[in-house]
Amino acid sequence: MTLRVGLGTDIHRLEEGRPCILGGIELPHPTGPMGHSDGDAVLHALIDAVTGAAGLDDIGTLFPNDDPLWKDADSKALLVEAVSLAAKKGWHVVNADVVISTEGPKIKPHRAEMRASIARLLGVDVDAVNVKGKTLEGLTEMADGRAVSVQAVCLLQHR
Repeated sequence: MTLRVGLGTDIHRLEEGRPCILGGIELPHPTGPMGHSDGDAVLHALIDAVTGAAGLDDIGTLFPNDDPLWKDADSKALLVEAVSLAAKKGWHVVNADVVISTEGPKIKPHRAEMRASIARLLGVDVDAVNVKGKTLEGLTEMADGRAVSVQAVCLLQHR
């Protein structure tokens, strides 16, 4: 059995008037992640985790933010494409673990829905996905809620 681990990170500013899309769901919050696509930092970190483990190019190479094709793109479709590209190389997702750090939206009330959304997109059971929310404890400029930072790790198995 061949296993590989991929690590992905992403960070986005939170801006007034943007929808707060994280983990493939919309959270009720007055600010949302800024980005060329929908700004879903959770799915962007997962894309890099999946593609890294599969030995594929990163999100910026596969879906460049200077390409109008990806303007306002739904990150759910991008993650599904990344999983598909990994599958073409014989890899499938075993599990994923995500840490979301922000002083913006509270993650805990939305964890179950986020886990279910991510599991569907990765093609795994919900119990193979974990999502944790962390505060920044006032350590950085992000502490005023102006950003969301995400780390994701994903285990892939070769078929």
